[in-house]
Amino acid sequence: MIASRRLALYAAAVAGLITLQPTRVSAQWWHRAPVDFEDCSDAAEKLATPPEKSTALVECSAKFAGRRKPGGGYTYYDFMQNKSFDIAGPNPTPDEQKRIDEQYTVYLENQRRSRIAAAFAAKQQEQQAQQTSLRSDAPKVPLPQARPSKQQQSAATDARPGLKRGDCAEHRFSCEWPRLLEGLHDLKKLFSSQPSRTKRADGG
Repeated sequence: MIASRRLALYAAAVAGLITLQPTRVSAQWWHRAPVDFEDCSDAAEKLATPPEKSTALVECSAKFAGRRKPGGGYTYYDFMQNKSFDIAGPNPTPDEQKRIDEQYTVYLENQRRSRIAAAFAAKQQEQQAQQTSLRSDAPKVPLPQARPSKQQQSAATDARPGLKRGDCAEHRFSCEWPRLLEGLHDLKKLFSSQPSRTKRADGG
């Protein structure tokens, strides 16, 4: 992992050199060896031509990874995890580089967990939406109704227009049936009263 990160930094520096296409600058373009990036960039600004300055600044960036802090010390920016780290000198020591790489491993793990959590949340939302859609599309089953009692049926029959006794249509079974019942009731009374009259006649 460390080798790949350093290779990426080296490739970025080389790409900068190729893009700028500067004129050749002497390896000893500074009067004295710079101690950090800021010292190196100050010396680069004193070069004669803009291409020479650009080439010198690329060399400064490749030579010094850290940047000077106003209050003292240096900071190192790791573009792979978009984070800055405090370091003691102009370049990270082996221990400091190890700590930066460990933080990068943690960063990758957090990114992986975030992607998994986001995918899980999206799946839950999709399932809830499907369940809501199924509930809304399901046919509504009517509730069973209680069977009306005989009194309710009789009241409903009497309440119908055209079924009243006074206004009943002729030769209609629903209208004639009450009349037949009354006739049968009268016949029953007639037959039940005849034996008592016969007994009275024999006794007299």
